[in-house]
Amino acid sequence: MREQERGGGESGREGRQELPPQSPEEQARAICLRLLTGMPRTRRQLADALEKRGIPEEVSQEVLSRYEEVGLIDDAAFAGAWVESRHRGRGLARRALAQELRTKGVHATLVQEALEQLDSEQEEQTARELVERKLRATRGLERDKRIRRLAGMLARKGYPEGMALRVVRRALETEGENGEGCPEG
Repeated sequence: MREQERGGGESGREGRQELPPQSPEEQARAICLRLLTGMPRTRRQLADALEKRGIPEEVSQEVLSRYEEVGLIDDAAFAGAWVESRHRGRGLARRALAQELRTKGVHATLVQEALEQLDSEQEEQTARELVERKLRATRGLERDKRIRRLAGMLARKGYPEGMALRVVRRALETEGENGEGCPEG
């Protein structure tokens, strides 16, 4: 018996587990805290998780509202951090970032506010950096094929077509001026 009390023996993990919370409110709080421990989440992500686990809507809303009041849920801060992180880390443009935030349930006005961190000059600079990194991998290909590949890469990251083509053409011209690439065709 002492072996089970210490969590050893065959029951191992079971001996250490706490009893599950009894009320739906306790269950909702436990679920939210567990999810928020790993990483920040939006109100909608948490609401979806609670719904999936059968927590009644009114209980869910009450718990989520309380967590917002105390600052454990902050969709505006989430959106701002998301934009900063994904733009710097993955080079995503405003359009792609807006789509990701919408799928996470961030309200449109909060998405817009978060995207205001990025100006078009900064976005274009990031596009230039992405193209510079991929430019060498396309050497030896025909100019049109290089343009399509590089512009396609930018398009997948949410950059507008006009900006993507302008950045790619400029990069190819600069490469040609430096004598590193093939002449324009």
